[in-house]
Amino acid sequence: MAPHPAVAAIRLAVRRALADLAAEAVASGAPAPVPAVNRQTAQSRLPATVPPTAPAAGSPATVLIGNARRHPSGLPRTPAAPDAPLVLVAVSGGADSMALASATAFEAPKLGLRVGAVTVDHGLQDGSADRARQVAERLRAFGLDPVEAVTVQVGRHGGPENAAREARYAALDAAAERHRALAVFLGHTRDDQAETVLLGLARGSGARSLAGMPGRKGHYRRPLLDVDRAATRQACAAQSIPVWEDPHNLDPAYTRSRVRHEVLPVLEKHLGAGVVEALARTARLFRDDADALDQWAERAEQDLYRRDPHDGQSSLSVAELGLLPAAVRRRVLRRVALRTGSPAGDLFARHLETVDSLVTGWRGQGPLQLPGGIEVTRRCGNLVFRRRTD
Repeated sequence: MAPHPAVAAIRLAVRRALADLAAEAVASGAPAPVPAVNRQTAQSRLPATVPPTAPAAGSPATVLIGNARRHPSGLPRTPAAPDAPLVLVAVSGGADSMALASATAFEAPKLGLRVGAVTVDHGLQDGSADRARQVAERLRAFGLDPVEAVTVQVGRHGGPENAAREARYAALDAAAERHRALAVFLGHTRDDQAETVLLGLARGSGARSLAGMPGRKGHYRRPLLDVDRAATRQACAAQSIPVWEDPHNLDPAYTRSRVRHEVLPVLEKHLGAGVVEALARTARLFRDDADALDQWAERAEQDLYRRDPHDGQSSLSVAELGLLPAAVRRRVLRRVALRTGSPAGDLFARHLETVDSLVTGWRGQGPLQLPGGIEVTRRCGNLVFRRRTD
């Protein structure tokens, strides 16, 4: 029987992401993953006196239905080899990440990839540790291995949402390194992308922020950015997968929650259906533009950047900066500020506009101060960047 349309759509998105990942692994010189179907076919051709290879100790657990190893979908499962490349899925226990985990567990063995998972306990709610353990148990029932429930300490820098995000990604980075994972899959959907674009608009951010979340960055992949949130809920319901709704997602104290439950519904009501899809499409268009401008800025920085080997100060020619379009010039200024030591999370458009005025509106202004203790001065036809501790 064909799977539910939502299940099929999510599996297709995951299959494409996994195929890209397997191709990247081969391109990097790693051994090609061996699809499970090929191993199964090879084993079926062995002489009758030679038994098929048994799963090694520590190989992925399976759900037993009758006498067959099966995925929760009811279809037979052939686990990937114990030494196959690993993909980790970040799972909160909500519908988005549970649907992603289920689809990845179903699709990955076909491409010779193992699947594991990490669920992060932020410790911000009563009973969070127990919920993390329950989520881990459900993931093991899908056949994911290894599965970790990691507890993190959430700081206060940048507000509760940003602090929790930083702690979560630090834990995911550590897990990826610990298990030598090819990638970490994240369950962000098209709705999350639309919310991100609206938040960028509200903050007056530039094109890079309005480009939303990338489908891939470093070892992170977001296979579901073209899938809406409703589909993940339907997929979980169709497969009888229990999900947990994070109370923070309903708490109006959190900005993203207000965008999700107050702002987007109003836009849909007054502008008509399709706002979420339109915002996600806007993100894709902005991303194309931002990528092109970033490449231009990278080349311009390579041409203009100078660093004094004696005092470590960085400088850029004002005359040459002035020849660049504003969008490229401000990107160059940002790149040099980051290179000098300004933290990316604290460096905003308003800072760059002020630095840009040293190029376009020079009236003898004194030194400008950027986050991270960075000082920018116009001197002898150059913009000079230095750390105040230098």
